[in-house]
Amino acid sequence: MDVNRLGINGEGIGYVERQVVFVDGALPGEKVAARITQVEPNFARAKLLRIIKKAKQRINPPCPVYEQCGGCTLQHLEYQSQLEWKRELVRESFARYTGQSHWPIQPTVGMNHPWEYRNKAQLPVAVVGGEVVAGLYSPGTHKLVDVSACPIQHPTTNEIVRTVRDLLQELGIPIYNEKKHTGSVRTIVPRIGFETGEVQLTLVTRTEELPRKKELIQRLRERLPYLTSIMQNINPARTSLVFGEKTVPLWGKEKIEERLGEVRFTLSSRAFFQLNPEQTTKLYNLVAEAAALTGEETVVDAYCGVGTIGLWLAPKAKEVLGIDVIPEAIADARENAVRSGIRNARFEVGKVERLLVERVKKGFRPDVVVVDPPRTGCDEELLRAMLTAKPKRIVYVSCNPSTLAKDCNILLEKYEIQNIQPVDMFPQTAHVECVTLLTLK
Repeated sequence: MDVNRLGINGEGIGYVERQVVFVDGALPGEKVAARITQVEPNFARAKLLRIIKKAKQRINPPCPVYEQCGGCTLQHLEYQSQLEWKRELVRESFARYTGQSHWPIQPTVGMNHPWEYRNKAQLPVAVVGGEVVAGLYSPGTHKLVDVSACPIQHPTTNEIVRTVRDLLQELGIPIYNEKKHTGSVRTIVPRIGFETGEVQLTLVTRTEELPRKKELIQRLRERLPYLTSIMQNINPARTSLVFGEKTVPLWGKEKIEERLGEVRFTLSSRAFFQLNPEQTTKLYNLVAEAAALTGEETVVDAYCGVGTIGLWLAPKAKEVLGIDVIPEAIADARENAVRSGIRNARFEVGKVERLLVERVKKGFRPDVVVVDPPRTGCDEELLRAMLTAKPKRIVYVSCNPSTLAKDCNILLEKYEIQNIQPVDMFPQTAHVECVTLLTLK
């Protein structure tokens, strides 16, 4: 089979008797032998058996468990080609949802060293063959693959995962059994502040009581003397969600600090923070460039999280209003503003579509709206509220080209797209972030 292009998840796409076939691990320009494993009305999936003709862009993945893990999907594609493909992915999404192909899509902003960039790991644990394993589930299975030496994780988070895994084994602490809903420790979550060096470890447990807690804390402090914080999150539910509602401190500070430029952030265990600090700085500079603030503008930071974008823009704005539905994140955002000495930013808890709609009805007219929604995109009510409020500029930060293009197609009713800038926040994976500038017609 000849492979023609890459799909949205980084899989090779070819045709067999006019049927679309997806082949994980295959690259455009290759001829491959593959075995059909799944047939659907509109497509089929196949397993790569061997490569008959190899693409020039193919490289040997440096990760020994790359093919089993499923966390990365593009390590077999050389990095410059990854960047080019991600730009093309954005182009295809806009063509599909707007019916037009000529959009101002810039070359993808990449990294000089596209490894060791993740500041946080979130790895379930299980007992496999009598041994405690911390890792990721192999795609399509419930087999946990050990990824304690992950090449895209910061080396410190890898060391923490290995140490916790070994201590759980040594102390005989009960590990969560998903089928039986028994045991205690479910997930290991280390996070490091790249700029501050502060390190937070969160253990997610099924039970309120963490067996052998004192011994575990003591040994963690001995083997990982750089730890700043040890937290326990309790998640007693039968669920695929990682975190429960309750978090308690076990040792050290409840929150760690991190900096982006001149802005200081405090991060609680559940607070969202960008996973790639180096690219985050580039991303936020692009947002600031698109916002083009002069000091006279009122800015809305929708889906603001811990206030990262809003606080980045505040020094050049008249006023910033950040809105998010997670109370913990808003509490962190307010604290981050105080710590950074920023007085012209305020943050409110609630659904952004409702709060903004209420304010627009009362005559509120922001000059710039920055949206950074989840992968599902903006709520249509928010899109309509922006069309009513008519800010001069909308800066749309997106982690999903499809929903970005779909939402932009609605905004085109009153806005023009001036620039679309892809940013590679997650090298070696199929994900791509975009900063899109829309201006009022």
